[in-house]
Amino acid sequence: MKPVAIFRHVSIEGPGYLTEVFDEQNIPWQLIAIDSGDPVPKNAMDYSGLVFMGGPMSVNDDLPWIATVQGLIRDAFANDIPLLGHCLGGQLMSKALGGKVTSNPVKEIGWGEVTVLDDDVARSWFGSERTFSAFHWHGETFSIPRGATPVLSSEYCLNQAWAWGKHFALQCHVEMTSEMIETWCIAGADELAASINSPAVFSASEIHEQTTGKLIQLQNIATHLYGNWVTGLGRL
Repeated sequence: MKPVAIFRHVSIEGPGYLTEVFDEQNIPWQLIAIDSGDPVPKNAMDYSGLVFMGGPMSVNDDLPWIATVQGLIRDAFANDIPLLGHCLGGQLMSKALGGKVTSNPVKEIGWGEVTVLDDDVARSWFGSERTFSAFHWHGETFSIPRGATPVLSSEYCLNQAWAWGKHFALQCHVEMTSEMIETWCIAGADELAASINSPAVFSASEIHEQTTGKLIQLQNIATHLYGNWVTGLGRL
C-alpha cells in the first residue's frame, strides 16, 4: 500500500492522534514537513491519500509553497485520491477546489460545541452523533466549494466541516492530544491574552479545565471519522 502523505506546516501542529489511528490500523504514512523545508511532492499518485494539518499562516499569504500544495490538491481530487484537511489544511482544500477563505466573524480558541448537520452525508461520516465538543484555534474560515456538502456547524463559525465523496475538510481540530493542547497554549499565550474579549476565546486555564472531560470524547469522534476516511484509501 502506498503511504498517506501528512503535510505539517509548523512544528507544533503535527498529526497528533491521527497517526495513532493510522498505526493501529497499519496504515503507512509519511510526514512532509513544510516547516523544515521538505519539498512538496510533484505527483499525488505516489500516495494513497493526502492529509493537511494546521498552521498559523493564511492560505491567502504569499508563501512559495501554497500554490504548489493547491495544485497537488487538485491533482489528487482529479485522480480520486482521498484528501483530509484540518483547520489550515481544510482551508487549503477549500480554496484549491473553488471556495474562499475569509475572516471569521470572531476568533475561536478553545473547546466549543459543533453540531452534526441533519443530512445523509453528515450521518455517513458521524453516525448517530448529533453534537460534540471540538477544539478550535482559528481566525479565518472557509466557504463550501460547489459540489461539497456542509456537515458540521457551530454558533461562532457556520462552516466547520464539509465532505465531498472521499474527501473531508475540517475547520475545527479533532487530532488533538493533551500534549498538543499544552504546547499550543504556551506558544499562543500572547494571542490568547490579546483575544480574550472574543466570546469564543477561552483562557489557558479554562481550556485545561475542560480538556480532561472532553478530550476522550473528541478522540472517540476522531477514531470514527478517521476510520471512515481510511476506507477510501487505495490498498495497492
